[in-house]
Amino acid sequence: MNLAGNTVLITGGASGIGLALAERFVQAGSDVILCGRRADKLQEAQQRLPGAHIRVCDVAQEADRAALLAWVQAEFPQVNVLLNNAGIQNRLHLPTDTEPWEVRRQEIAINLEAPIHLAMLFTPHLRQQPHAAIINITSGLSFAPGAFAPIYSATKAALHSFTLSLRHQLAPTGIRVLEIVPPAVNTDLGGPGLHTFGVPVDDFADAVMRRLELGEEEVGYGTSEEARLASRAELDARFKRMNQP
Repeated sequence: MNLAGNTVLITGGASGIGLALAERFVQAGSDVILCGRRADKLQEAQQRLPGAHIRVCDVAQEADRAALLAWVQAEFPQVNVLLNNAGIQNRLHLPTDTEPWEVRRQEIAINLEAPIHLAMLFTPHLRQQPHAAIINITSGLSFAPGAFAPIYSATKAALHSFTLSLRHQLAPTGIRVLEIVPPAVNTDLGGPGLHTFGVPVDDFADAVMRRLELGEEEVGYGTSEEARLASRAELDARFKRMNQP
């Protein structure tokens, strides 16, 4: 993938992995549009990354997703890369969970429904653009789930599956479909302080962008690279080790 000369729309782009990838696209010579739910966080990201464009959008809402496409077509018709990064991770113990279903539905909507719908919405637009691509952010937990975050793990496994099908179906259109598979990264995913054991976000972003530039379609890092290449027996052992009491 040529990292220069693109206009990249990044959901969940105000912080964490999304912002780190945005910085690297800008450094490579691309324009970026950061999309997120909170205007204050988007403005902070814009101050950190002058020249970035921002759009408040809750991708969990179908109407917001449709409005995002209409806005892009009107204001930035040159968008040729959709980067589905927005995601939330909730930890829960299923036998004792008392949260309203809406809380759980929100996790499914942001992590899975949104990237599937956005890919479908943007495909006709992207077919008209040179060097078009859809990039989905999944997880090492797509391959061996973390029982502590069962809905998150399930949504990322489903998004990995969808990405494979999307790549196959869009191959004749010229739209490239890429997948970034993060391990635990030191961001605020799931809440501040929960992923301080994760790899530094800058190290992760540098590594995966280099490999995208080399033409790889599915890119992991560290433990997630091991997971995506593992055998079934290795994944079973990984699940047992990761989820031991």
